Amino acid sequence: MATPLAMPRKIIPNSTELPYHITARCLNKDNFPIPISQVWNIMEDYLFFISNAYKIDVLSFVLMSNHFHLIARSPDGNLSEAMNYFMGETSRQISNASGRINQLYGGRFHKSLIDSNFYLHHVYKYVYRNPIEACISIRAEEYEFSTLHRKLGKGKLNFPISPDSFLQSDIDKVLRWVNETPASGEEDLIRTALKKKVFKVSGKNQKTGRTNALSSLEI
Repeated sequence: MATPLAMPRKIIPNSTELPYHITARCLNKDNFPIPISQVWNIMEDYLFFISNAYKIDVLSFVLMSNHFHLIARSPDGNLSEAMNYFMGETSRQISNASGRINQLYGGRFHKSLIDSNFYLHHVYKYVYRNPIEACISIRAEEYEFSTLHRKLGKGKLNFPISPDSFLQSDIDKVLRWVNETPASGEEDLIRTALKKKVFKVSGKNQKTGRTNALSSLEI
């Protein structure tokens, strides 16, 4: 009997122009073992390093109690190399600071290619709303460990970040939209789409039978 052929792994397109959403979580969903302010300082240092050494273009970054969200571009096509360095060094520094030798992250980082501005803006909102959904901030821009907070001059930013033309187009309207509660089920659609190699909202709503879609941007 012939041995079944192994299914090849799907390759994530390696874009030098389009952004990716990147995330990684602590092992067993535990919190980082040191205060989040210390974790932020360590991650700032290594975001600064990969921005310069690997030419990573950081668009957005949010640090939560046990994971992070990063939106970034890689003009040199070396995102995986840069993130492997970032994960290794932040893990080592955080472990050293905590006095532990246990594995920090639960696995490799996950990335999802975002191939349209429409999708990018929805991921932008999803990322910056993380502290609101976790009930640790009332407004997205008030959360300290977020580039949104610091883009607005509410704190110092110690690594390079790409100009936010979306936010600058109309700060008040964009902030109002980010802070608005999404339509019912929309965050689940985005969360599911981010698990794919290329971000895509698909499938049908079981209640209405209609094809799933994200709401239009009224900004």
